[in-house]
Amino acid sequence: MDDKIIAIYCLLDDFLKAQHHREDKRARMSDAEVMTTALVAALFFGGRLERARALLCAPQYIPSMLSKSRLNRRLHALIPHFEAFFYALAEHAKERLPESEPPTFVLDTYPVPCCALIRYKRCRLFPASHLNERGKPAYRGYCASKRTYFYGLKLHLVVTATGIPVEFGLSPGAMSDLHGWRTLALNLGSGAELLVDKGYTDYVCEDALLFGDGIRLRPLRRKDAKRREPAWEHYLNSVRRKIIETTLSRLTGLLPRWIHAVTGQGFALKVLWFVTAVALDMMLP
Repeated sequence: MDDKIIAIYCLLDDFLKAQHHREDKRARMSDAEVMTTALVAALFFGGRLERARALLCAPQYIPSMLSKSRLNRRLHALIPHFEAFFYALAEHAKERLPESEPPTFVLDTYPVPCCALIRYKRCRLFPASHLNERGKPAYRGYCASKRTYFYGLKLHLVVTATGIPVEFGLSPGAMSDLHGWRTLALNLGSGAELLVDKGYTDYVCEDALLFGDGIRLRPLRRKDAKRREPAWEHYLNSVRRKIIETTLSRLTGLLPRWIHAVTGQGFALKVLWFVTAVALDMMLP
């Protein structure tokens, strides 16, 4: 644990210096220390900041630890830097891909509930009064792989062929995968292959990605699909995309049963911490 904490702090400190980030001279804690506290909470304590504060306030770590309220205000002010740090890690992961073959990425969704389904009418983070175009709760979704309903957000995650997250997006739980993944920028580079499951079958988007960005979308074709694929290619794609199950298993191991947050922005921020923590955990030795 000590080695990872030191490595995370060094990475964040070097990253902020490379970005020419300027801090207030009156600050008791540096921004690198504030971000380290959040990532340590996500990596070791299920996102519980109080436990991370209790650990890091020791003299050998951060003796000038801020109070809970001041730390939360600093964390929300650093949201752009959290996002920039994650995408810096993503670019590093892309550079490590072998150049001898086209880069391969995998896309899948993951439900992130904010409360028990039976209590969704009393949820304050995402009120049940928010309805979608069908007049139903916008955040009440269905997870086909688990065959269960949930109330919260959907995480659209893109990983490399080795399972390292490089891009993600959040959408309301009731939004379909086919519509939610269109919010992703998909900065994967020309010639990349994106492996997806059967739920992402959209021939218009498939052609637009290929001719516009040079990204070849490879969904697992349905039996009644208009565009078919050889049996060997279907089997190979189904095997290659299983790497994202390993990444989602790591994410499940870090996530608590319910993410504690007071606002919707705070909930999304903690999801960002967990995705970044998974990427760091897979990249650090």
